[in-house]
Amino acid sequence: MAATSPDRRETVYLVPHTHWDREWYEPFQRFRLRLVDLLDDVLARAEGDPDFCFTLDGQMAAVDDHLDVRPEDAARVTALVESGQLAVGPWEILLDEFLCSGEAIVRNLERGLARAAAFGTPMQVGYLPDMFGHCAQMPQILAGAGMSQACLWRGVPSTVDSHSFRWEAPDGTPVRCEYLPHGYGNAAYLLSDEQRLDARAAEFVSRIRPWYDDDPILAMFGTDHSAPLPALMARVRSLAGAPVQLQVCTLVDYLALLGAGSDGLPVVRGELRSHARANILPGVISVRVHLKQAMARAERMVERYAEPWAALWSPADQWPAGFLDMAWRRIVASSCHDSVTGCGVDETAVQVAARIAEAEQLGQAVRDRVVSRLALDVPSDGVLVLNPSPAGRSGLVTVAVPELVSLQLPDGRLLPVQRLGDEERILYDAEFAGGDLREAILRRSFGQQLFDRRIQTVERDGQTVTFQVGRIGDPTFDVEAVADNLHSVAAPTDRPWRLRILAEPLTSVLVDVPVDALGWTTLRPSPSAPQPPDHPVRADEWSLDNGFVHVLVASDGTLSLTGRGGTVLAGVGRLVDGGDAGDTYNYAPPAQDRTVDVPESVHVSAAETGPLLAALIVDRTYAWPLGLTPDRASRTPETVPVHTSMRVEVRAGEPFVRLTVDLRNPSDDHRLRLHIPTARPATASYAEGQFAVVERALTNEGGCGEEPLPTFPASGFVDAGGVAVLLDHVTEYEVVSDGREIALTALRSVGQLSRSVHAYREEPAGPELPTPLAQCIGPVTMRVAVLPHDWPWQVDHVLRAAENFRHDLHTVPGLGPAGAELTAGKGLEIVGAAVMTSLRRRGDWLELRLVAESPQPTWAKIFGVAAARRADLLGRPGETLPTHNGRLDLALRAWEIATVQLRLTPAGQGPGR
Repeated sequence: MAATSPDRRETVYLVPHTHWDREWYEPFQRFRLRLVDLLDDVLARAEGDPDFCFTLDGQMAAVDDHLDVRPEDAARVTALVESGQLAVGPWEILLDEFLCSGEAIVRNLERGLARAAAFGTPMQVGYLPDMFGHCAQMPQILAGAGMSQACLWRGVPSTVDSHSFRWEAPDGTPVRCEYLPHGYGNAAYLLSDEQRLDARAAEFVSRIRPWYDDDPILAMFGTDHSAPLPALMARVRSLAGAPVQLQVCTLVDYLALLGAGSDGLPVVRGELRSHARANILPGVISVRVHLKQAMARAERMVERYAEPWAALWSPADQWPAGFLDMAWRRIVASSCHDSVTGCGVDETAVQVAARIAEAEQLGQAVRDRVVSRLALDVPSDGVLVLNPSPAGRSGLVTVAVPELVSLQLPDGRLLPVQRLGDEERILYDAEFAGGDLREAILRRSFGQQLFDRRIQTVERDGQTVTFQVGRIGDPTFDVEAVADNLHSVAAPTDRPWRLRILAEPLTSVLVDVPVDALGWTTLRPSPSAPQPPDHPVRADEWSLDNGFVHVLVASDGTLSLTGRGGTVLAGVGRLVDGGDAGDTYNYAPPAQDRTVDVPESVHVSAAETGPLLAALIVDRTYAWPLGLTPDRASRTPETVPVHTSMRVEVRAGEPFVRLTVDLRNPSDDHRLRLHIPTARPATASYAEGQFAVVERALTNEGGCGEEPLPTFPASGFVDAGGVAVLLDHVTEYEVVSDGREIALTALRSVGQLSRSVHAYREEPAGPELPTPLAQCIGPVTMRVAVLPHDWPWQVDHVLRAAENFRHDLHTVPGLGPAGAELTAGKGLEIVGAAVMTSLRRRGDWLELRLVAESPQPTWAKIFGVAAARRADLLGRPGETLPTHNGRLDLALRAWEIATVQLRLTPAGQGPGR
């Protein structure tokens, strides 16, 4: 192809396409019906006209959703992909880049490319047409999968004034980026008026030529859920010889004209979240917060528990590939930019929530299968504790054991415990006629079980029969024989008989357990007294202290925190509630807003007093407006009492304070934020997410009719002005009060998908449809931790604190013979400033992904390695890496995403490896 013909006529390269929102203002299956119709038409037209081309939105979900209904079309799709008429891939789904983990982005791309390759050559372009901004590491992710080009629309800053720029990841990895001026549908209606084809084409060129200089012009012919115009090819051909001619092609064809090089182009480094060129709709970060919380739980379960433990501790021939594939399929599908975002109708949100829940359940099933195998070698009077982190650590776990003084490790060390309370023993207590006693027992039993517990003993005291049940029972117990014997005694009597079922006497205790990296250990009760903890946790009526951080509750229910280095935060935990007249896409306060931040009452009580954990409950009652007035200009004068409960918790050895806020939301159309003060005025914030820690200014760039609110997403933590807030899900935050506070959105309640009249956005973002479930009436929970510190985040080990906060140790009771030997196991240990994001099996290798979340070059030492090689993000092997005495020393660039494939030494191998 050439940009112009010999007589200087203009050639515009027309890319027919559709942007297919898989689920949005209609649920998935309703949209699928339309998709099948669209692809029926596209396939038939492509087969009937070799000049017709179609770019299928960069996502293989559209292909597979069609083939689920029309499986016979697979060969037709293959033929058109191989002929170059149909461009498919590279993604499985068009995701939201900020509302899923970095690993979910990689798996999305990996799955999409693999699926596209089944039909021919995938589109080797990072096509990102409608994402609401773009994460900093996307260029490195694309390059790691072998791509050198991206194509996108939203988030581009005003410094970009041409259609091409060099987009660099934080580590400097570049891709050539094709910017879509005026969006992915900039030529959607170019051919709609048959009588003005020449004029419309000339107008289009006149409007868009300044972006292209002397380069060929790209025209994106398609929009949301659009089918190509029936007369498309006829109208294109009618312009042959006109001053402006159209050349139908795929996006791949057009980009081939320009080449993949990016030298000499304007440079943009890092994330793209500017409002200058297009709306980025930042309110999706905080709407339907339950979806964001569920997504984080599912990702953690699969990424950090199920896959790594199965890779390390399952026999090689029992790798649960099918179950993990199903889990990832649901995570990736839910990451769609109209799914986890919550900006669809309620029916869509309900389906997304169910899909995410299934992903978590699949991960739990894999985790529990692995753990149960290990538990078979743990004595039944002991417990198994596992560590999901690639570094050795201690953590609190709760176990239920008989009365004890301490818990013993395999090496004989005794661990102190903190008693939480005795478990309820009485499960059942009722009277029966003597003749009915036998049937009463048998109806309530299932084999050797009563009330889901195994029968241990039975005693008779006069006319009272007592069964004791527990986790481990008597394998010889014969329920029917016991019932028959009792019947022979009880049936002849006239007096009532009492049947009691008691649980074995157990006490719930906390214990702080040291566990090796990605390993496990075992414990059993001991009557011997342990040494007290080095830094016992203490509590009184209004304060907590663990030797690392001191907490004092103020009269208004906020907290004063003092870190070990002397950093003081005053006013932690202030709740601020204000109106929200916006929609699922954008927050907007009512014209006469009224905020509520002063509680009407405060009550403080002690929940736990140490020595391993201490907690206070701060109960506050507020009067919130019921909603907005009918004109939506102000909040209602009518109020409703709202009880909030904030659990304030410190644990032994932790330098941060855990906060859990619980409430029942009774109000419509409002936003609730949790405020955390900074130790000093912040000039920037640092937010972890998607393989990077991104530095952000306190303002944002505007320019496209959308209020450039400096509200941003953070995944692992946000840090500013000497305080890090550790997070358990993607959370919206804003640095406010001239850098003196971080405001985190706990809840945003709205009742409409999009509003055509919006104070903070000039154009609608979707149809005006009600979303009553997005008001989030009912229970709301927010869990964070606050870490005061003196030095920059990378010096003060904020990443390590975030790792420990997000990833609890896991414990289960032993299933082996009572009295068996206690044992421990060590997994893969990683030392250095690198974050593990994935550990899985790839054939007969283990595949490990590490990210150097550091602004400086760093290293990682990986122990227990017999052989190693580099790999790209898709798992394709590269150079062999040397190991030294079972250790791999891996040098890493600042912000590098590194994938290595390993074989472990015998000491690091799990069962069957």
